[in-house]
Amino acid sequence: MSLDLANFEERAAHAVRVFWDARAAAAERQRLAGVVDTGERAGVTSGKNMDGFVTLIAELVYANGLHDADVHLTRGVNTLPGYFRPTKDWDVVVIRRDELIAAIELKSQVGPSFGNNFNNRAEEAIGSALDLWTAYREGAFGDQPRPFVGWLMHVEDAPASRRPTSPASRHFPVFPELRTASYLERYDVLCRRLVLENLYTETALVASTREGGPFGEYSDVSEANSLRRFVASFSAHIAAEAAL
Repeated sequence: MSLDLANFEERAAHAVRVFWDARAAAAERQRLAGVVDTGERAGVTSGKNMDGFVTLIAELVYANGLHDADVHLTRGVNTLPGYFRPTKDWDVVVIRRDELIAAIELKSQVGPSFGNNFNNRAEEAIGSALDLWTAYREGAFGDQPRPFVGWLMHVEDAPASRRPTSPASRHFPVFPELRTASYLERYDVLCRRLVLENLYTETALVASTREGGPFGEYSDVSEANSLRRFVASFSAHIAAEAAL
């Protein structure tokens, strides 16, 4: 059976438009209410910025034959047990007949501050995956095949995210590929290594500018972490479950 990628290019363009529109709308609501968050936080507090990508993932589940699956998107029903902590809320959880089919995290970052936020995103991604897989190993989900675990990151394409960096390590050298890497390049390396270490089944790194993003313009940072690869891998996992 051929995979159905659910016209993902068009849906991804829509998702990028939703992202930037949601940020602008949240900031405007706060301005009208007389509430001002510091820095870029005003555009984050709506909690709806990545909803377009959520819709894309849900469409892929049904397009590839898993019609009896439940796609959980809201707090409380997208909660999974952990090992190092009691529970973790994932952005998308796919359940079929009491079996965990997929768990996906959707994250984003815009400037002007990329440094501390990159570290926070990296720690979150590593910790969440390690927690889930350890819980899986210890039988938290019962006797079932490995689920698809995905991480999709949307980063602002800006001079600050493309500028070479110079991380300092007083006692031991930084890995060569990270010594002058920009923050977009750091995210690319992070995504590659999350998959290499089997922390995630697949990752995607999407970039868009403040100028082009509201019109649905986006780009992949590398083929290895392209949205097409993520969508194809996820669709293949769903199609295989449907075939079984």
